[in-house]
Amino acid sequence: MKKKIAVVILNWNGAEMMRRFLPSVVAYSDEAEVIVADNGSTDHSIEMLRKEFPSVSLILLDRNYGFAEGYNKALEQLEHPYALLLNSDVEVTEGWLKPLLDYMESHPNTAACQPKIRAQRHPSAFEHAGAAGGYMDSLGYPFCRGRIMDVVEEDNGQYDQVAQVFWATGAALMVRTDVYQQMGGLDGRFFAHMEEIDLCWRMRCRGWKLVCVPQSTVYHVGGATLNKSNPRKTYLNFRNNLLMIYKNASEKSLKTILRWRTWLDMTAMMQMLLTGKPKDAAAVWRARRDFHRMKPDFETCRKDNLRQTVTTDIPEMMKGSVLWQFYVKRHKTFADLTQGNTSLNISNEHHP
Repeated sequence: MKKKIAVVILNWNGAEMMRRFLPSVVAYSDEAEVIVADNGSTDHSIEMLRKEFPSVSLILLDRNYGFAEGYNKALEQLEHPYALLLNSDVEVTEGWLKPLLDYMESHPNTAACQPKIRAQRHPSAFEHAGAAGGYMDSLGYPFCRGRIMDVVEEDNGQYDQVAQVFWATGAALMVRTDVYQQMGGLDGRFFAHMEEIDLCWRMRCRGWKLVCVPQSTVYHVGGATLNKSNPRKTYLNFRNNLLMIYKNASEKSLKTILRWRTWLDMTAMMQMLLTGKPKDAAAVWRARRDFHRMKPDFETCRKDNLRQTVTTDIPEMMKGSVLWQFYVKRHKTFADLTQGNTSLNISNEHHP
């Protein structure tokens, strides 16, 4: 009998990462077919997988397509109702798939979900890229239950309710395969970073819901592909964030957002220069330059996104500025941010 879930791990020259983290996925994923999609590796990944993990299926891509397009190429080949995109540096836990599958099966209007993401290096804390579900403010800055800016909370069960979210992390993203295809998948032009938020924004605008199901827990190393202080990561985050805004923001709000972002990005550049990070400051400059160069190529998909939008009033998008809340009002946790703040409406649920 064909399994409902394909757990798809994208690999590029990550033999040792596979050897370290794949055993937990194989051991605790009986409900799924575990698949490694190899992005044209030149190390010994394929030989190692065939020898040490014979139960794992392989999809062999002819070159490195990057995170976004690599997953698109892999998911084109699936017939499973659900695909779970899993980073290669994630350690899963016993029973991690059942709460996710149960929720998706009983909520047909939900397109995607994520488990609770803890830090593999600091297991009692949330992990930066995903935590207990992602949100976004009115200027396009993402944040999470459990992580605001660079402040990451300890997990004391404070976010153990199922909650509707604006975006689910690409570190462990379970999605209906047919919806993924209908949306056009991840935007390969992003290469890496922000591509899952862009996909989730498209799904949310077209009426689909997204949730975090914290009854499922995984542990993510994070930063395994690009170190947090890497100027390349700074470049991709700033460029792709602007592209994502251009693709998805409403006609009414776009110009205002981009005006504010010009000022805020310039402020970020100055802060980087003053704190001894000239390469990161230069990366922001290049990101803004390349955004303006690339923008005409995204005009068609922007028009298509706006044409298919059925809702622009998204409760999980904060109406104010998370920067203002964090730096001026000193709200450092998600609970601080939402307490008495009517600009962010979070729908918590009881897990079935």
